[in-house]
Amino acid sequence: MRIIAGRLRGRRLLTPRTGAVRPTSDRVRESVFGIIEGRLAGARVLDLFAGSGALGIESISRGAAAATFVERDPRAIDLVRRNVEALGLGEECRVLRGDALRLLSGRLPGAPFDVVFVDPPYSGGLAERTLHQLGACESLSPSVLVVVEHAAGVRLSDGYGRLARGRAKRYGDTEITFFETRDTKTAERGNA
Repeated sequence: MRIIAGRLRGRRLLTPRTGAVRPTSDRVRESVFGIIEGRLAGARVLDLFAGSGALGIESISRGAAAATFVERDPRAIDLVRRNVEALGLGEECRVLRGDALRLLSGRLPGAPFDVVFVDPPYSGGLAERTLHQLGACESLSPSVLVVVEHAAGVRLSDGYGRLARGRAKRYGDTEITFFETRDTKTAERGNA
């Protein structure tokens, strides 16, 4: 897997050799970053269920100021740390080992976050449970953008606390759904 664009374009990322981590495909990453590109300059990014760290690292490559990675699997955490180190991103990145849902109940280091990636295992309802936590989380900026990767056909609710559902895009068996704070979405509709 390679970084698609930005200052680290073309650099390789280490990826897992087991099925425990499901990296976001290049096609999906390219599409998602094409949609959110304008939100990344200077942004503070939170990459939940980070896996290899590809989403947070791609964000740094495209201009984000900092990325915090959360992962509980020790092998995946090692992979994220090795990718961050190999790319010389130690100053811009923070890697936290722990359960994402538990960590979201407090204030996370590196907050407030402007962009949050949620890419949990597809089974077990983790996407919805994480969105419930994020809807009340103190670690998000007032105009946060949340990007959720989940199984295609799973319809997420229209809102979770202060987060409102936006557009969704399907890519084979994967779907990406975007959420923003309700105030941001209302203001954007009023300016349209």
